Formats: sequence, C-alpha cells, structure tokens
Amino acid sequence: MTAQKTLSDLAVALLDGSVRVVDCAAPLGPNTPLLKLPPELAVDTPKIEIHEIARYNETGPWWAWNWLKLGEHSGTHFDAPQHWITGKDYPDGTTDTIDPQAFVAPANVIDCSREAAENNDFLLTADGVKAWEAEYGEIGEGEWVLMRTDWDQYNTDEDKFLNTDATGPHTPGVTADCVEYLMEKNVLGFGTQCIGTDAGMAATFDLPFPAHNLLHKNNRYGLASLTNLDKLPPKGAIFIANPLKIVRGTGSPVRALALVPAS
Repeated sequence: MTAQKTLSDLAVALLDGSVRVVDCAAPLGPNTPLLKLPPELAVDTPKIEIHEIARYNETGPWWAWNWLKLGEHSGTHFDAPQHWITGKDYPDGTTDTIDPQAFVAPANVIDCSREAAENNDFLLTADGVKAWEAEYGEIGEGEWVLMRTDWDQYNTDEDKFLNTDATGPHTPGVTADCVEYLMEKNVLGFGTQCIGTDAGMAATFDLPFPAHNLLHKNNRYGLASLTNLDKLPPKGAIFIANPLKIVRGTGSPVRALALVPAS
C-alpha cells in the first residue's frame, strides 16, 4: 500500500466516521490545576489569566479576541528536553527546534486505573510494562507510551488533582527502571494523566524525578494532564501532540488528540 493510498483511506475514514477524533486535553483557563513545588525548589507558575481585548464593542466593533498570561507547563502540556537540566544542551530540545515528525506517532496505552484507584502512590515498573507487552504486543521504537490512571476525573478540583497532605503530593507515576526500560526501547516519550510526568512523591526517590531526568537526558518528550485515555485502545491509536512554536520554549500547552477506530 502506497503512502498516498494510506492518506486517502485515512481521509475517507475521517469523513465517514469510521475513524474518530478523541480530545485528550483538559480545558485551559483560570481554574486549571497547576503544579506546586516546595518553595525551596521552585517558584510556582502564576494562575492562568484571560484578558479581553475586544468583544464587539468600542475597543473592536466587529471582532472578539483576548490576550493570555500562562506558563509553558500549564494544563495539558508538552515537555521539551530543555525543560530539564539533563536535556539543556540539545540544540533540537526546544519547542521551536523539535522536528514536527515527533508530534504524531502511534500510542501504547497502559491501563493502571485499578491500581491507581487502590493506591494513589502507585508506580508503574519495568516489569509492569513487560507484562503489558506480553498481553498486547511489543512497544515499538518512536511510539508514545501513555499511562492511564483515570486521574483526569479530578482535574476540575485542584485539591483532589494535586492530592497533597502533610507528607507531600500523592499521585501515581513511574519508577526509574520503568523509564530506563522505555529508553532502551527508544520510545518517543511518556505521557500521564496527572499534573506532571513524575509521581507526586518523586522528589523523595533515590533518583529524584526519574521521568523528567531520564526522558530529557535522552532527548525524549513528556506529556502531562492528559484526558480521556479510557477512550483509547491499548494499541492502535495515532496520537497527536503538537506544542506551540515558542522561541526557545521548554514546553507548551497542547490540544492533544487521538485518532481511533470508531468500533
């Protein structure tokens, strides 16, 4: 089958509804939950602001538009390699220099929703990924790996979404050996439904923040605050996550989309 025929078939499938588009992004606005780190580590991202320029009035009689104030890593967002110190030297590690071929790729969706419901600090390990592969098939080079936890059910309530108590935040994530295994397979990147690619307690790990440290050390990408992963099959979806082309951008909010068979 030629590439032209493949694209023609996809166009027909999109038009006739046999391939549908799943929205995997959360709404972006003043109530969007934002990451909070201990003050000794970082300054918090300011709340998102949406300011009106005009709305069919004296400042613009025939049009409406706004200006925005938001952090690069707000809401459903893309982490570029230069987001982390381990990826700071990659010349193609910012949102304006990444090859756009990286923004569209097959997705592997690992369902950890039951484990996350039972244990907010659940960690996906390399053995867990291997067990998933034994059931669904090998994860291929250049593919996304997405961790489904159904944590998006909390993204309209910042307290539940961040799930912080006196000991720190408690959200599911991955172990260092899990990310190391994914790097051996040369995946495109890793995505999660939580506020960031790392578990809530990742600052306390032997290798702190293993997802950030290892993904970006290997010039790979992260996705956070994804939604609707329960609507994707374990394999077979095409995932689209294209950041804004921000000059020297370390990340960007995205309207993440998945193409899935309607059946």
